[in-house]
Amino acid sequence: MTPARPERPVRAVLFDLDGTLVDSRADIALSVNHTLTSLGFPPLPVETVQRHVGDGVRQLLTRSAGVLDAPALERALGLFLPHYLAHCVDTTRLYPGVRETLDGLADRKLAVITNKPAAHTAKTLAAVGLTARFPVVFAGDSLPHKKPRPEPLWEALRRLGTPREEALMVGDSRVDIDAARAAGVRVAAVTYGFRPKDELAAASPDFLLDRFDLLTEVVR
Repeated sequence: MTPARPERPVRAVLFDLDGTLVDSRADIALSVNHTLTSLGFPPLPVETVQRHVGDGVRQLLTRSAGVLDAPALERALGLFLPHYLAHCVDTTRLYPGVRETLDGLADRKLAVITNKPAAHTAKTLAAVGLTARFPVVFAGDSLPHKKPRPEPLWEALRRLGTPREEALMVGDSRVDIDAARAAGVRVAAVTYGFRPKDELAAASPDFLLDRFDLLTEVVR
């Protein structure tokens, strides 16, 4: 799908990470299944795990297990976080067109806003060679609130010195769309990530992108 250009110029682009910039499904599923089997739960297919990604680690583990009381969730976090930090870039790769498209956005202000923990975010960005591209990064534990709350987007735009009317959020889930709406920011949903296209379309983003490189049609 080729999007129409927005009426206001896009000076800043805020990106989700997993399912948007990087395909990290296999590595996330590996660590989720390590956690589940260690706690006596059956492992899950990658396709099931990816549907649970987006709202942060606690929700990921709770949804994957089905039910976790508070003590079990703390045990799960103690298993998952170090295992995933050790394996978060085993197979994680950039989606096609990401590096080249970001090269073409050199005159825009860029940020990453993810619900992934900060340590795992930093390691992932370094592994795929994107650390220098993003002077502003907010992870799931960077602020008291994370997506879909608007605060990470507002703080990123404050640091970038860009009004919300000249910003665009790019993500692959309803969490990203809801965060952008709450922040008063336009939003493009990518359809190749962790959520099905019909689910994203139902949330009415401003733009639907079937490929990452179509972003240039929005911001040029």
